[in-house]
Amino acid sequence: MVNKMNSVVIVGTGFVADLYMRSQELHPDVEIIGAFDIRPDRLAEFCNHWKVQEFDSLEALLDRLPENGLVLNLTTPSAHYQVTRDCLLAGKHVYSEKPLATDLKHAEELVDLARSRGLQLGGAPCSYLSEAAMSLAEAVQEDICGPVRLIYAEMDDGFIPQAPHEKWFSESGAPWPYEDEMRTGCTLEHAGYVLTWMIAIFGSIRSITAFSAPTIDKGLDPACHTPDMSVGILRFESGPILRLTITVVAPHNHELLVTGDKGILQMKDTWNNYAKLLYRRRFQIRRRLMESPLPKRLRFGRRQSGARASRRGSSTMDYFLGPVDLFHSISRGDVDTRATELALHTTEATLALQNAGEEGAVYHMQSRCDPLPILDQKAAAP
Repeated sequence: MVNKMNSVVIVGTGFVADLYMRSQELHPDVEIIGAFDIRPDRLAEFCNHWKVQEFDSLEALLDRLPENGLVLNLTTPSAHYQVTRDCLLAGKHVYSEKPLATDLKHAEELVDLARSRGLQLGGAPCSYLSEAAMSLAEAVQEDICGPVRLIYAEMDDGFIPQAPHEKWFSESGAPWPYEDEMRTGCTLEHAGYVLTWMIAIFGSIRSITAFSAPTIDKGLDPACHTPDMSVGILRFESGPILRLTITVVAPHNHELLVTGDKGILQMKDTWNNYAKLLYRRRFQIRRRLMESPLPKRLRFGRRQSGARASRRGSSTMDYFLGPVDLFHSISRGDVDTRATELALHTTEATLALQNAGEEGAVYHMQSRCDPLPILDQKAAAP
């Protein structure tokens, strides 16, 4: 019998919705009640493919969601604020795709609204709950590389305008939304994949020094001047400094390097929930200082079943880790603000990077987020 406390409805049936549906197969205790989209043709294709019930309005969809159910807001970023707001006003818990909103004041309003109504509000990406992220967190907590001083992270996706993106379709037939991705900007779309990891492990960001700019013709009419690259230097209150680059221009690179007093922790692809974590010990040999050319793979106790979603394409993420984590809080009957604080802090930092501009900017963070006890969270998972 499906636990009705794990009932989900989907708003927005575009490209990413199929990725959530494939991840849902890893969580048989989650029931998809139905979906709604303002595009009837897309809604029909999605629901027919996944055998999910169609709803012809948001109101009708929300009416069918049990009291402790969850709305997945998978609409385009420009619609996130209004859809999430409508769902919160209807008394529903919400998990939103990134970012929470494209304006910081709107994101803060959503957080205040959720708190005032005793509702859970969380946001993507949820890869900070992945096996790879937890391994990194445990390595840092166990001081394997020594106190962390400097982190280099790349979120570069290749020269996307020249990629055959017109051939990219989701499993149920939705085209990859090239124009929306370019007009939204790769920083808003992708910064969270690094920021959520770092915030979950190291806590609040104190300040950001950033630069962002458009560098290429994206082939859109009217021309798109949204930054297609950004670089930021982020200082965490706990001490570490992060250099983060994000582009849809530079060669594909999702590597993470964490430098400490004893050596370097390395991960080749932070988009892979199961990426290997390597450690290069620093040592002296004769008159040279060097890191080991033969890295040691760090292995910690597996906290997930090891099962992976069977989907087309290269995605190796479990998109339902975040929603399931919110269900843990909902089932306890309390309002766990950690996911909300993380989503807001990530959104604020992402907007600071995106909006830095070609003159550059120094930004001091307003929100806060304590490190998350993600190891304890997963240990307590059913």
